[in-house]
Amino acid sequence: MNQVLKTLIPLCAVVFFCFIVWVIYLANTGQSSVFFQFVARIPYGDKLGHFCLFGLLTLATNVAFKFKSFKLYSKELFLGTALVFIFVVIEECSQYFIPNRTFDLMDLSADFIGILFFNAVTSYLKKYTLNSKVTQ
Repeated sequence: MNQVLKTLIPLCAVVFFCFIVWVIYLANTGQSSVFFQFVARIPYGDKLGHFCLFGLLTLATNVAFKFKSFKLYSKELFLGTALVFIFVVIEECSQYFIPNRTFDLMDLSADFIGILFFNAVTSYLKKYTLNSKVTQ
């Protein structure tokens, strides 16, 4: 069972990333989607969507990378968090150059808040999994 999870978790992260890329493609090309219609019905749905999508991508990527981290200016950073952060900045800034899109600082803020929140969740999960391994 443990080997199945080791394979399934990274696969889920890749599938979720592909889903996000597909949604970005739809938005960039001006296509409609049931997801866009659903989000439009929810107050602040767009911002909540940014928070959840990129926050959950952060969590999934960190878990898929087995909480791998690195030091930057004596601060420990999760690799997955850094990768999602870079992806988000590039994706949001690229909207300035795409005719169907508009750069929105509030979207970028919602992305960052989601990344930070789920980075904290990642830290908790890492401590929890380390503690459960020690007690076994």
